[in-house]
Amino acid sequence: MLPAESKKALSFKRYVDEGDLVIVYERHDAMKPVKVCKDAVLQNRFGVFKHSDWIGKPFGTKVFSSKGGFVYLLAPTPELWTLVLSHRTQILYIADISFVVMYLEIVPGCVVVESGTGSGSLTTSLARAVAPTGHVYTFDFHEHRAASAREDFEKTGISSLVSVEVRDIQGQGFPEKLSGLADSVFLDLPQPWLAIPSAAKMLKQDGVLCSFSPCIEQVQRACEALKSDFIDIRTFEVLLRTYEVKEVKMTGSDGQQRGEGMGLRPCKRRHRSNEEDGDVSKDNSLSASQVVMARPSSESRGHTGYLTFARLKCLP
Repeated sequence: MLPAESKKALSFKRYVDEGDLVIVYERHDAMKPVKVCKDAVLQNRFGVFKHSDWIGKPFGTKVFSSKGGFVYLLAPTPELWTLVLSHRTQILYIADISFVVMYLEIVPGCVVVESGTGSGSLTTSLARAVAPTGHVYTFDFHEHRAASAREDFEKTGISSLVSVEVRDIQGQGFPEKLSGLADSVFLDLPQPWLAIPSAAKMLKQDGVLCSFSPCIEQVQRACEALKSDFIDIRTFEVLLRTYEVKEVKMTGSDGQQRGEGMGLRPCKRRHRSNEEDGDVSKDNSLSASQVVMARPSSESRGHTGYLTFARLKCLP
């Protein structure tokens, strides 16, 4: 599937305006979405921040409170939105999302059909991938969830790229108006095998389907259903491990160096202290130095689900 030619350039806002949604970043595990209002203030442990001071600032700006504390104002990109959105259902995270966008071959101009919408984590990334001329049609059987998703898409500025409908895809299938229009289909359903025949009708020739399931038994039944209309059926489990890399003080009175707080061997060369670079005859039994060390993050996520991909058979 080749990229479609775009008739207009894709552009992004670079400065904060009144009414914008910004991600207020304190640290990597402390962020929150805030709508900018000229007369409003944000109060947190770092002090009081006036929204009026944010307007006109570029995204990425470091802003200070009345007592000298600071936060960063970040744009609501799909990557950050996934980390701060309201969880109405289990969501897909960055590792799975990036894999889905790549294997579904989504490029600007594509038409993507999704069921179900849930919290909209994947939908937001799909919308950016198809922009500016493509479109995402997403369905959820739960009316309240669908309404909340529409509100979120308005906040993040992608409502023109996404259509949200209430529909039981497992029971009713996809609407006939989308038949043969989709470049790719994504299913996040408890019984995806019930929706696969309808999904096949939505796809263009050589289109790709992905089904996300948390349990391997669901994968087995879905793969059986895929065999009649699809080829190149493959299932993946994406596991992501993040690392903490820090500079820590190493001390020792017996000639052995020890890490304070991490207790791990260094992954880079040790920074020599002034004493070590000087007279080596001096007593260094109580030496201290800084060492860069790494360890797997305790926050690393394990199993989230299985991703099954398949390509629609071409008619002779």
